[in-house]
Amino acid sequence: MADKITQLQRELGTIIKGKKEVTDKIIMAVLARGHVLLEDVPGVGKTTTALALCRLMGMDFNRIQFTPDVVPSDVTGFTMYEKQTGRFIYRPGAVMCNMLLADEINRTSSKTQAALLEVMEEGKVTVDNETHPVPQPFVVIATENPTGSSGTQMLPESQLDRFMISLSMGYPDHENLVELLRDRQTKNPLENAKAVITKEEVVMLQDQVQKVYMADSILNYIATLAEATRNHPMITLGLSPRGTLALCRMTKAAAFMEERDYVIPEDVKKVFTDVTAHRMILDSRARYQEQSAKDILEEILKDTSAPKVEGE
Repeated sequence: MADKITQLQRELGTIIKGKKEVTDKIIMAVLARGHVLLEDVPGVGKTTTALALCRLMGMDFNRIQFTPDVVPSDVTGFTMYEKQTGRFIYRPGAVMCNMLLADEINRTSSKTQAALLEVMEEGKVTVDNETHPVPQPFVVIATENPTGSSGTQMLPESQLDRFMISLSMGYPDHENLVELLRDRQTKNPLENAKAVITKEEVVMLQDQVQKVYMADSILNYIATLAEATRNHPMITLGLSPRGTLALCRMTKAAAFMEERDYVIPEDVKKVFTDVTAHRMILDSRARYQEQSAKDILEEILKDTSAPKVEGE
């Protein structure tokens, strides 16, 4: 299956120029059964990335544009009385798919955002006391504009904690921008994107990722990093147990992408800030000293001794 992932990376790279590190981490999150938050200014390719990945993975896809008038039932579905049968019938919402693009998630109400909490954690929705599982694989890719943009509001901690990683696309460099402009002169590569892997194969890959071996020394290393975020004087909310488990899963996916069946410390370092930064709440001293969550997490990584593992 390694050749399938290589082909997926190559095809995604023809659509999203110069962002291999970002797109590789999105693929890792999917293989780790996680959800992805893309935070950046409008127009840098967040939505295009989600659409391209969906098509290349052969997944059933739904997109919901979050605006203030979107209600929870648009997300989860609702029950409707059917006169012919005299029964209440469940009408699926947007989440009943393999990949949900939650576009501009921070433009809708907290009540509507909360409709995603159960399905992102448990893979099911409950409507009128009836539980409905979502198809597998299932992944949410949400985009948000930076807080402070017109009409936006901050996501609550409980929502942020359900995203495995948070990434920023950033602007392309000059060379890749020129290549992007050249490619879009006559066609959009996204229109010709075809599946290189099936959703059934994605599930198989997810199962393989879950079996990647983590030595006790790696588990201790991850636990030490998590505890360091909770004990840091500038962090008021550190890495939760859910976040620590997400770090383990993402680390396994990082190893798997390198065609290894065991984890080394470099895998942890590669994904640590992406898994952790959006979960942190900093105190006033950090803001006063203009320290970002990523700055502090890089400092924690530097100050925490990494173990030596067999096979490294």
